[in-house]
Amino acid sequence: MQLNEFDYELPEELIAQRPIEPRNFSRLMVLDPARQTIEHEHFYDLKKFLTAGDTLIFNDTRVIPARLIGHKSTGARAEIFLLRRIDATTWETLAKPGRKISEGAEISFGDELSCEVIGRTNFGGRIVRFKFNGIFEEILDRLGETPLPPYIHEKLDDAERYQTVYNRERGSAAAPTAGLHFTSEQMRELKDFGVNLGFVTLHVGLGTFRPVQVETIEQHEMHEEFFSIPQETADLIHETKLRGGRVIAVGTTSIRTLEAAALDKNSVAAGSDSTKIFIYPGYEFKIVDALITNFHLPKSTLLMLVSAFAGREFILRAYREAVAEHYRFFSFGDAMFIKNRVDNF
Repeated sequence: MQLNEFDYELPEELIAQRPIEPRNFSRLMVLDPARQTIEHEHFYDLKKFLTAGDTLIFNDTRVIPARLIGHKSTGARAEIFLLRRIDATTWETLAKPGRKISEGAEISFGDELSCEVIGRTNFGGRIVRFKFNGIFEEILDRLGETPLPPYIHEKLDDAERYQTVYNRERGSAAAPTAGLHFTSEQMRELKDFGVNLGFVTLHVGLGTFRPVQVETIEQHEMHEEFFSIPQETADLIHETKLRGGRVIAVGTTSIRTLEAAALDKNSVAAGSDSTKIFIYPGYEFKIVDALITNFHLPKSTLLMLVSAFAGREFILRAYREAVAEHYRFFSFGDAMFIKNRVDNF
């Protein structure tokens, strides 16, 4: 398939710059691929489209203050963006200005923290080894900045607004944004209603915001990301499938985790691993029956994933309608609930 098959026109003013309050007052576009219908609701109405016995799977990763601003020994400014931890002191990163940060370069972020560039990655990043006195996570909390996507130009008054209310596992370079719509109260209401809540972890890395740079999408290679599935969640998914309930992924990171760990159409493997799974039209889904997601960038791997789930032409029609109805797009934008996948009918 060609990259331009996943393009659409988006007025810049529809790119949400700030989150809506309360969280679940965002709009919700409800898609039914089986009937090819589109409904317009609000996120607080989500329960209307769920059934007792359904299972929601959330990604409980927490965004870390991944952006570090420092100086090289020459005095020149340098930026290190943390992507993936390799061991206790070594990280895979992006570096700016990349052309001027070579192997052997040392960067200082103050008296507490410095790093040395010890290698390169195959995507143009840098492998760095940190030196520090104390606990790295505490130092990072003091010196690092929580990154926002480049299309968001306003600073947040409250950095926690770029975290889900259920986050608990530190490690992401970006938020799993479909989960930003949920409030703690709404999650309790859904549980009381009979909806099961399960959790996985996928630490969002470069794959989420790396642009596709090939014209034939099958040639694109995803960046490796760490994920973990507790045995409790694996058991819950298996039980849901055997009862005939739906497994509903909250966000593209949850869907990638579950599909990467699928053993068959009823079960996933518990444990930790890494994935480079790339889901685009033609992919045969094994686990996920329905999907909650945001509206994604043109020509992005995330748009390709939802197109695989609901059908490319139907998704692009829904996006055109979202533009016409002035939905808010991207990380702080509105949400979409896809009630079933294309191979369910």
